[in-house]
Parts: sequence; structure tokens; C-alpha cells
Amino acid sequence: MQGQLYLCATPIGNLEDITYRVVRILQEVDMIAAEDTRNSVKLLNYFDIKTSMTSYHEYNKIEKGHYLVQQMRQGKNIALITDAGTPGISDPGEELVAMCYDAGITVTSLPGACACVTALTLSGLSTRRFAFEAFLPSGKKEKKLILDELEHETRTIIIYEAPHRLVETLQDLLNTLGGVRKATVCRELTKKHETVFQTTLSDALAYYQTHSPKGECVIVIEGKSRKQIREEKINSWMEMKLEDHMKYYEDQGISHKEAMKLVARDRGVSKREIYKALLEQ
Repeated sequence: MQGQLYLCATPIGNLEDITYRVVRILQEVDMIAAEDTRNSVKLLNYFDIKTSMTSYHEYNKIEKGHYLVQQMRQGKNIALITDAGTPGISDPGEELVAMCYDAGITVTSLPGACACVTALTLSGLSTRRFAFEAFLPSGKKEKKLILDELEHETRTIIIYEAPHRLVETLQDLLNTLGGVRKATVCRELTKKHETVFQTTLSDALAYYQTHSPKGECVIVIEGKSRKQIREEKINSWMEMKLEDHMKYYEDQGISHKEAMKLVARDRGVSKREIYKALLEQ
């Protein structure tokens, strides 16, 4: 019989944030694949887990992934753990999961700590809908594409960032989303010096420009309101001359009467007002 893959969520700071089930599975499996064995050995020692480990990380995920799949095909059960949190979230675990499914190997996930959800629930911002972006790309071109997409995002936005890049990222976010956007910066989640800073992007940038951040950070940002998006669309149409606005639709074969309806909708006014304005020209 084939073995299977267990995705085991581990603490993001406080070692007590681990489930009994994860501890049991880590003790029972044949092998643990860890993002950084030097880091994970501290966790295993704390819970007196003697299972052998092997490294599985961004730089060996393909070669080691094939090896792990082969081991599971031969009947071994393997647990995958990351440095902190849930495997597959912003780490190469997703690659191994895909390889397992391609090979017909069973995968199960053992829920537990996850920094993005922890930060979201602490943020004081809307939790009903959210967009998780993990770490922004390091390349300027790709980063700009992502930021441009986020500019009109209506869901709450969650971004991971390392302390040495926090100021740069806050500046990029401010330039794209505007300084008045509400934001919560969470640091050292679940640890002794955990901080939750409810602020705005402009105030967060000003603060961390003079206070060097320490520890991993999660930035939670308010989504743009639909009302604001609507107002921006109206303002952009209002910058166009009325006759040009009418021509825009009529050039598409739309009747004069129907074009007036569309122009009125775009400008947030009644059709009567458009009709009157056209007569006055």
C-alpha cells in the first residue's frame, strides 16, 4: 500500500499553539520533510519527537519532491512542516501537494496556526472577504503589476513582510493605495512581544521610518469601498466633454436615446439632465 502526505501546521511563535493530532502524527510518520531542519529540530526536541527529518525547501523542491513521492509510493508516510504555520501557504509545499495528486497519493491537512488568519482576526478590519498576497514580488515590474491590481481591490488585503523591507513596502503601498487607507501592522504574532498597530498607511510609514521594526510582520489593509470606486468612475467620465461622451456610445451604433441613458448612468445623473445639457449646447 502507498503511504500518504500529512500537511502539519506548526506554531508561528508560541510553541503551545500546536494540536495534539499534529504531535501524534509527527511521532508516527516514517519521515518529516522540513523547510529548515535546523529550525524544526527545536520544535521536535521540545515535544520529544524522534522521527527522522529531511530538508524540503524552495531550492530543492523539484528533486526532493520526486524523492518524497517515491518514498510514499513505497509505503512510507511523510509529514510536511514549514518553519512556522501551515505548509502550502507562501512556501513550496504547494508543489509537493500537486506532485502527490499527480502520482495518486493521498494528501491530508492537519489544521493549526496560520499567520495570515491570525493577523486578519486581530486587525479590526472586515474579515468576511479578504485577498491574501503573501510577500510582494522583489522585481519592480512584477511588483507594480500586483500593486496596480490591489489599487481597486474591495476585499481586505493581507501582505507578509520581513522587518528590513517593511518601510519600502509601506511606501509602495502608500503610493498606490493612498495614505488614508486604514491598515493594521501585526508583528511577532503569538510571541511575547506581539504588537498590533491599528493605523493608516501614511501614519504607519511615518512611524516605522523612525522606529526600526523587529520580527516578521503582517500588514492588513482595508479594501477600497465600492462607493469610492463608483465616485472615481463618475469623476473620470465628468472630465470628458458631454458631446464626446455621447459620441463614444453613438460610434458603437447605439441610438441617441439609449446613449443618453448610458451617459446619465456614467455621470450619476438623470437622463433629463443630460437631455437639458445637450439642448443648451
